[in-house]
Amino acid sequence: MQLFSHERMWRSHELKSRYDAVIIGAGVHGLATAYYLGKDHGLRDVALLEKSYLGAGNSGRNTAIVRANYRTAEGVAFYDASLKLYEEMSSELGWNVLLNQCGHLTLAHTDSAINGLRVRAETNRFLGVDSRIIGPDEIHKLVPTLDLSRRPRYPILAALYHPPGGIIRHDAVVWGYARACDRMGIEIHPFTEAVGIRMDGQSVSGVVTNRGEISTRVVANCTAGWASKVCQMVRVPLPIVTYPLQACVTEPLKPFLDKVIVSATLHVYVNQTDRGELVIGAEIDPYQSYSMKSTLPTLEQMATYTLELFPQLHGVKVLRQWAGICDMTPDFAPIISGVESLKGFYLDVGWGTYGFKAGPIAGRCLASLIATGETPKLIAPFSLSRFRQDRLVGEKAAAAVSH
Repeated sequence: MQLFSHERMWRSHELKSRYDAVIIGAGVHGLATAYYLGKDHGLRDVALLEKSYLGAGNSGRNTAIVRANYRTAEGVAFYDASLKLYEEMSSELGWNVLLNQCGHLTLAHTDSAINGLRVRAETNRFLGVDSRIIGPDEIHKLVPTLDLSRRPRYPILAALYHPPGGIIRHDAVVWGYARACDRMGIEIHPFTEAVGIRMDGQSVSGVVTNRGEISTRVVANCTAGWASKVCQMVRVPLPIVTYPLQACVTEPLKPFLDKVIVSATLHVYVNQTDRGELVIGAEIDPYQSYSMKSTLPTLEQMATYTLELFPQLHGVKVLRQWAGICDMTPDFAPIISGVESLKGFYLDVGWGTYGFKAGPIAGRCLASLIATGETPKLIAPFSLSRFRQDRLVGEKAAAAVSH
């Protein structure tokens, strides 16, 4: 009797000299774009290029939180659509992505914070997203281990409660999309770095890689952290700066926290995994860098503010710490569009700290744009041209970190 299947999740391929489309970056955004090109539009002669292993970038370096309780009407509708795709993903892909919609609480420690969360709550509810303000009594019922006393410097006064929010297994999402792409005949090429992009006048004509040159009329930049570097290859400037964002996990503990806890005032967020580890995230580093090294000052900050919320964790050991790199735009919203000056070149970049949450719907919308030439309504506000046209979206203050 055969107990184990030896079927590979995705196959290895020789790099062909031509593809209908090439996607640079095989994280969740690149994989989702390829998946929906194949599933929704039948476009399967596609190459996904990843300069390292799958999930080596921000798709494997995030804290796996999913939610839809954003600040602007454009953002709320977009992330709500993405969350709905996550809810269907295990069934659609035939692969368990371990979605846990345990609930998401954004804490308020000041009167001004309560006012900001009230605006978000009303915007959410108006657009059909389950989100409401709750007081200390209800917070205690949901998370009895939180310190709701007057001891902390910034006591907890209220929270924005978002029941559909939660966590998902980020590597399972990457593997599920990769497996589905491979089964459609879409080629995944890890350890294949794009080092140049060919142009024929005002159109893209190919991609130069460390394994050879590819001819194509469609190139999508779906990178995180390196978006500006890729765009420099085609002389398309991006209004993006890149910052490290750090996180850590603790030793496993007995289950005590079944909600995602976020504090915008303290710039920290905490959740507990199914293995018992606490995942703790911080604000972005205060300097621009492409470094993915962790630092002691950030670890001290994460520990200090976590103990403000959960003082009983003072003896818990940290197992590991890491960093991802985040591309930040002036209005803290993404860029998903074509480029007016260069036919066949598409962008899905500038995600800051929001990228993993948006992967499914960003991929589906970009795939539709590539295949049909028509911009889906959900991504119309996020075009590159908005910076020139003064149509900024303004998602600042929709996260737990400093932006």
